[in-house]
Amino acid sequence: MPYFTLPDLGEGLQEAEVVEWHVKEGDTVKVDDLLLSVETAKAIVDIPAPKEGKVATLFVQNGDLIHTGEPLLAFEGEEGSGSQTVVGNLQSKEDSGTDADNPDQFVVGAVAGSPAIQTTPAIRSLALHLGVALEQLHGSGPGGTITIEDVQQQASLKQSHGDSTPLKGVARSMAKAMAAAGQQVVPVSLFDQVSVRHWPEDTDITLRLIRAIVAGCHAEPAVNAWFDGERLSMRIVEKVDLGIAVDTPDGLFVPVLRDVANREPADLRDGLNHLRRDVEQRKIPAKELQGATLTLSNFGTLGGRFATPVVVPPQVAIVGAGKRFSQPGIKKGELFEDVQLPISLTFDHRALNGGQAARFLAAMLAELAR
Repeated sequence: MPYFTLPDLGEGLQEAEVVEWHVKEGDTVKVDDLLLSVETAKAIVDIPAPKEGKVATLFVQNGDLIHTGEPLLAFEGEEGSGSQTVVGNLQSKEDSGTDADNPDQFVVGAVAGSPAIQTTPAIRSLALHLGVALEQLHGSGPGGTITIEDVQQQASLKQSHGDSTPLKGVARSMAKAMAAAGQQVVPVSLFDQVSVRHWPEDTDITLRLIRAIVAGCHAEPAVNAWFDGERLSMRIVEKVDLGIAVDTPDGLFVPVLRDVANREPADLRDGLNHLRRDVEQRKIPAKELQGATLTLSNFGTLGGRFATPVVVPPQVAIVGAGKRFSQPGIKKGELFEDVQLPISLTFDHRALNGGQAARFLAAMLAELAR
């Protein structure tokens, strides 16, 4: 049975969620007609038809999570033979072999096949009877084999607390990224606050923070860097490409605002607005979510004063801005109401020492106090 190739989703992405099918079984499509839209960890991607033909079978439905090498749909045979041409790799999960002689094998991403679920037919039957999804279990037996105890424990949890909901899309990607960061980074956080009572009412807080971060990078360039934990090497980057954390109903995105040190305020604001609009519409290109040298999380727009935001390698630091608050102040013996902006800095102690981080933070605070 011949296989056909769809466009690579790129970036080594191994899974996606089906957002919407644009065809149904029985439809006839032409080359490059839109088949379906899928949501990756980066963006929503439209997948076109690789050939002309009549859609015979859809193997996944809207909302399904599909992995590298899993089938999407099948076309009817071209000469009425009743055979089907599959878009996607129909290789079973238990069969880890590949067809090296077939250059047109279709794989969503870069790696064919899916890991086999290791268990026995009897336990598969038990799981089916109890309504337990084996793919959600981590086997406790030798070599990760799923045991009868694993299935029974999951069934008991399901009966007591209901089904668990697998994370998908952005939430799943974030969970993996945070787990990886937690295993690699040695985090240390510094906290401080600065009076911003003198700021005008119409101050663009994000732009002030960006300007302060640039000042911090001038004072301590090592904060704007990438660190390779495996090779224990560090690359200080000349341009400040700032990741801006954006909260959306679909999850947290961190688009990158490029070369913030050499752009005018109006240009930066236009760039921020453009990135936010693209993120909210889920139309932001994957490349605009990559390559940050430093990150800003302005979580204070929602709530909270101080935080320990997570450094995501290869970056070595992340700045957090909290919610402004009032406190009493004294000037020339007189009491007044002051306004304070809390700032948090988390850095990777493998790459930076406390002195470097403190110099960066001090320069930020000095700029914000102007």
